[in-house]
Amino acid sequence: MTTVNSFGSKGVLNVKGTEYEIFRLNAVKGSEKLPYSLKVLLENLLRTEDGANITKDHIEALANWDPHAEPNTEIQFTPARVIMQDFTGVPCIVDLATMREAVKDLGGDPSKINPLAPAELVIDHSVQIDKFGTADAITRNMDIEYERNGERYKFLRWGQGAFDDFKVVPPGMGIVHQVNIEYLARTVMSREVDGVMRAYPDTLVGTDSHTTMVNGLGVLGWGVGGIEAEAAMLGQPVSMLIPRVVGFKLTGSIPSGATATDVVLTITEMLRKQGVVGKFVEFYGEGVTQVPLANRATIGNMSPEFGSTAAIFPIDDVTLDYLRLTGRSEEQIALVEQYTKEQGLWHDPSVEVEYSEYLELDLSTVVPSIAGPKRPQDRIELDSAKKQFRKDLPNYVEQTDLDSDIEESFPASDAVGGPGDESDEEKVGEFDNNAPKKLLGRASKKVDVKMEDGREFQLDHGAVSIASITSCTNTSNPSVMLAAGILARNAAAKGLTAQPWVKTSIAPGSKVVTDYYEKAGLLPELEKLGFYVVGYGCATCIGNSGPLEPEISEAINENDLSVTAVLSGNRNFEGRISPDVKMNYLASPPLVIAYALAGTMDFDFEKDALGKDQDGNDVYLKDIWPDPAEVEKIIASAVDTEMYNNEYGTIFDGDDRWKSLDTPTGNTFAWDADSTYVRKPPYFEGMTMDITPVEDIEGARVLLKLGDSVTTDHISPAGSFKSETPAGQYLIEHGVERKDFNSYGSRRGNHEVMIRGTFANIRIKNQLLDGVEGGFTRDFTRDGEQSTVYDASQNYQAAGIPLVVLGGKEYGTGSSRDWAAKGTTLLGVKAVIAESFERIHRSNLIGMGVVPLQFPEGESHESLGLTGTETYSITGLTELNEGKTPKTVKVTATAEDGSTTEFDAVVRIDTPGEADYYRNGGILQYVLRNLVRDSK
Repeated sequence: MTTVNSFGSKGVLNVKGTEYEIFRLNAVKGSEKLPYSLKVLLENLLRTEDGANITKDHIEALANWDPHAEPNTEIQFTPARVIMQDFTGVPCIVDLATMREAVKDLGGDPSKINPLAPAELVIDHSVQIDKFGTADAITRNMDIEYERNGERYKFLRWGQGAFDDFKVVPPGMGIVHQVNIEYLARTVMSREVDGVMRAYPDTLVGTDSHTTMVNGLGVLGWGVGGIEAEAAMLGQPVSMLIPRVVGFKLTGSIPSGATATDVVLTITEMLRKQGVVGKFVEFYGEGVTQVPLANRATIGNMSPEFGSTAAIFPIDDVTLDYLRLTGRSEEQIALVEQYTKEQGLWHDPSVEVEYSEYLELDLSTVVPSIAGPKRPQDRIELDSAKKQFRKDLPNYVEQTDLDSDIEESFPASDAVGGPGDESDEEKVGEFDNNAPKKLLGRASKKVDVKMEDGREFQLDHGAVSIASITSCTNTSNPSVMLAAGILARNAAAKGLTAQPWVKTSIAPGSKVVTDYYEKAGLLPELEKLGFYVVGYGCATCIGNSGPLEPEISEAINENDLSVTAVLSGNRNFEGRISPDVKMNYLASPPLVIAYALAGTMDFDFEKDALGKDQDGNDVYLKDIWPDPAEVEKIIASAVDTEMYNNEYGTIFDGDDRWKSLDTPTGNTFAWDADSTYVRKPPYFEGMTMDITPVEDIEGARVLLKLGDSVTTDHISPAGSFKSETPAGQYLIEHGVERKDFNSYGSRRGNHEVMIRGTFANIRIKNQLLDGVEGGFTRDFTRDGEQSTVYDASQNYQAAGIPLVVLGGKEYGTGSSRDWAAKGTTLLGVKAVIAESFERIHRSNLIGMGVVPLQFPEGESHESLGLTGTETYSITGLTELNEGKTPKTVKVTATAEDGSTTEFDAVVRIDTPGEADYYRNGGILQYVLRNLVRDSK
């Protein structure tokens, strides 16, 4: 609730007879010169000013933004809503369910615990392509999905009915980001606050990095970790630095033969080269009006691949047309138009604001492209793809597998490394004519494969084993999806078909895609080439490509073949798409089909024929490539508002599988004691309404001593895990077979699994041990013997010994992962002492009751001679009980011989809100106590 209105900005906007309370930006001097995205942030601060966490000084700092200064002012951003996918959303809802029980235990009304900002969860990350190439593939994949994930789905369905302002889109309805732009996004929010209808920009955070897709609609939002998402759901702000903003000017229009995918791959390459990590990117200029909304969304989607926080387009007539097409009400569209024009948020290409940096792209210069073999920014022009494939291949195969008829020059330092050779990553494709020669050439390790169904063929290096039209990036875009359908029709008419070793699939981001395919008569044409719809979800793009056929997988692995995957997604990192596939390429949907026809990356579409037609004539890609005019004609005739209304009118209902789930009822969840997916976490055990005073930390031991650049990937559980790990042992003890382990991601709702996977990354290096990688440490309750991190922490906690972690520079870099902080606190860690922190992980640690401390400037655990075998005391934290936040605390490390090392550590509790969280034991406890007081 706003308690301060320093600038007198509160006013009224009348839209067709309806009055809305608004906070006028023109009340703040300097606001008119700000980039669009910063105007949205400025309105956010005006509306949420409280005199403590959000002050007049914060507002003026933003209004007086220096585009050329390095970010140094922290502000509190309060998103209008939260969006989640199922992997990352489940633990958020688990925490809400646990809070309800805690409220009940504290004498409050559990039904009062609800998201305070609208929260929506789309189940889209769990479908795998187990079945493909048949009409019943989607039905069989959905059946398997429910078998695997029934426990989680029952829990989410309970939440769908139990919580206010929380909605669940059931499985099989679409991908979270596509559902967001086509239905959930408001563009301008309207909500009753204190009995008054208020209008304000739609903003959000999401528990998935590609939340930025909605930037294409002019909606500011980005991906965050679960703790920040939970905080936002519960009405708490997200800390951020006022960013630099990169202005990206667009001119011209896309030429015939190029697609939106080619545009986005070009932009990705440019922005990666520019360096935009932590910055906003904002598109402007006359060319913006020529960019269809679907293309804007495709570009916004790839913001994580650029490295930017957001990649936003302003609101204009193109935005309104899209809102109308997708079935938004005329009242909503009128509100969007009038509000944005009133607030100076409507795009005026004639007005150029000042940006921190500038880039420009003439869209007419874009050419057909792919990206790979392992990074989205590694763009390859299509006419150079075969040559580049041959240049990259030596990094993935033995030299003896290559023909010796071609030689190319490589830098002397460019030793051939395996696919995991990160030192080689930046060098692939760089050549020096004076450098030593190394063999290059076409793959020559042909392997005969006989399939059970009678198919016989040869597999070779470079064979396309997966061709998948997948991911919200492109399936949200009718121009590229219909181009794929037309290409399939043209290919089928020439008698072409996909090669027999290619696993083909279409996983649309929404059911509307299937509707317009059917209306255009293109679905049967796609199916002729083996491209059947296999599900509506993220699928191949997140590694849910499913297994290759056994004979093919066996041939690949027994012969160490370097096969490829081609997908219309946004990520192609090593090991992501399939464990059998070493080289992965991003491409437009029509090119995905073209590569399925070719069957290999060792292919030149200009010179090599895809096959022969019925008359024996060679067929080239140019012979079947879609006519852009026909694509536009079919879009106009086959895509209509009624489709969006039909599909989204029942989006929350689900199919019979969803409706028939045996779902618990009641306002508190009936936890299943035997569940290995969803368990009640211990955050509120023993909690009272009275805050337990902050205590100094005495007698602490070091759980891990770490070096520089320890990332949240090192800390947080992710991916698969083996039987001998603590997580594996836990599941085996609970009757789960190895084949049913699933992944850490799927079990995020079970803290017992996740604790055991914290600090268990196979590449983490704990300096308490020499030459040992992985989740191990020394257990000083057992005379310093080697132990797993989890087992040692259990022994320490049983003995009442608090724990600390010692770190280096940039502790907690990488994606914001909630379990990096949750796992840390549940292991019994009370403090992390590092040289510097990544901002979000630092905040997340505080949110889970762990104090982040920083070594004195210029000092480190190394310079201070700390070995990690000492016993630690940290004094001065008790000042927090007096409402103060100490600048430093005294740390005393007592060595085994009794000698001591003392230093003053900087307390990195940076805002009043963070101090409140820490005093309460964490953000969840802080919110819970406030909600209980309000509910009584």
